[in-house]
Amino acid sequence: MKTILVLGAGLVTRPLVCYLLDNPDFRLVVASRTVSKAEKLIDGHPRGEAKTLLVQDKASLQDLISESDLVISLVPYAYHVDVAKLCLELGKPMVTTSYVSDAMRALDGDAQEKGLLILNEIGVDPGIDHMSAMKIIHGVQNRGGKIISFRSYCGGLPAPEANTNPFGYKFSWSPRGVVLAGKNTGRYLEDGKEVFVPSKDLFAHTWTIGIESVGMLTAYPNRNSIPYIELYGLGDIKTMYRGTLRYPGWCETWKKFADLGLLDDEERTGLAGQTFAQFTQTFIGTPTGSLKSDLSKQLDIPEGSDIMDRFEWLGLLSDDPLPVESGSPLDILAAKLLEKMPYEKGERDMIVLHHEFIAEYPELPAKEMITSSLVDFGIPNGDSAMARTVSLPAAIAAKMILHGEITATGVHIPVLPDIYEPVLKELERLGIRFKEKTRKLAS
Repeated sequence: MKTILVLGAGLVTRPLVCYLLDNPDFRLVVASRTVSKAEKLIDGHPRGEAKTLLVQDKASLQDLISESDLVISLVPYAYHVDVAKLCLELGKPMVTTSYVSDAMRALDGDAQEKGLLILNEIGVDPGIDHMSAMKIIHGVQNRGGKIISFRSYCGGLPAPEANTNPFGYKFSWSPRGVVLAGKNTGRYLEDGKEVFVPSKDLFAHTWTIGIESVGMLTAYPNRNSIPYIELYGLGDIKTMYRGTLRYPGWCETWKKFADLGLLDDEERTGLAGQTFAQFTQTFIGTPTGSLKSDLSKQLDIPEGSDIMDRFEWLGLLSDDPLPVESGSPLDILAAKLLEKMPYEKGERDMIVLHHEFIAEYPELPAKEMITSSLVDFGIPNGDSAMARTVSLPAAIAAKMILHGEITATGVHIPVLPDIYEPVLKELERLGIRFKEKTRKLAS
């Protein structure tokens, strides 16, 4: 029986634990700084064990890794490299759902030399996006064609029936990551030209996308798309774009958050006794009229606009007291978002992943448009779509590594057929499947 060490017991972990415990070949150790969370996940299973662990405690971490056959790291990404170094030292393969950092990539030679796989980016975004894209890219290339345009969009959203607030968004955990993402820059390729989007313009740089069974969504740039040209083997491509999906209204409102300064992460002190209205006024200056009037002038929007309605609905113009005596505008905004926009009991979330490819073939006059779409819904009062799509690919990969079905070595993301083909097949068996369509474009 093989032992799998799972580091972390956060909100996305449950589907992974359940999937692996369903396999009689595995014993699971779930280690978390809050052992009660690990115990809840194990739920008394005879092949499961909960352990207390501070991941910074190298001696305890080393002991747990040495007793395992494979490690799945679901702790914050900042700790992954330290975990990976111990895995290499102790001869254990490792799986994470996080982006590969330069420090992680630097371990590739050591991992190859030791015949070990460190598989990263095996979640949903990143993860399922890579695998589903490579399936189509390799399919086109195997038919002698080439991809000249690739647009990929992904978003975690409330299901349509749960889309009940003016922002079209809800949170299951701390919104800080979502708020911080609003400070990112964007970079992509459009018709052969590289486009850079500064963070201040991120939410002004949008597209509208129609998704079957969902409706119209808005996309904005998702970080830097340029490295994926090489990662996906698309040297001849003219357009390469990766975007984040939101319901309409989100981007225009976040542009005004950014313009006002609410995404500033520099700590402020002396906030004791301030209301949200007083706090918002500090971004405008000396009052000249009502706060609403001053704010509309500052943001150059009508007082009766949908954006202003969202500011009011969120409580940024209210006499409610601030929840902290000191903190950054970003953190204060995040706290208010979490208070006003939680998922209610029984509500479903939704993952939408949509690819659009344009391919050309030397023997065909017409280009080909290929679309591939995944819409996955959470289970009411059960696992969220986010938890399923993030953790199940990692669980499947872990199983296949230990069963010898995935044999790659080194530091990888799931762009190799030997990795993505069996993982996608198993995801489909679990109900996480894409709809693909192909049509000829006018010459």
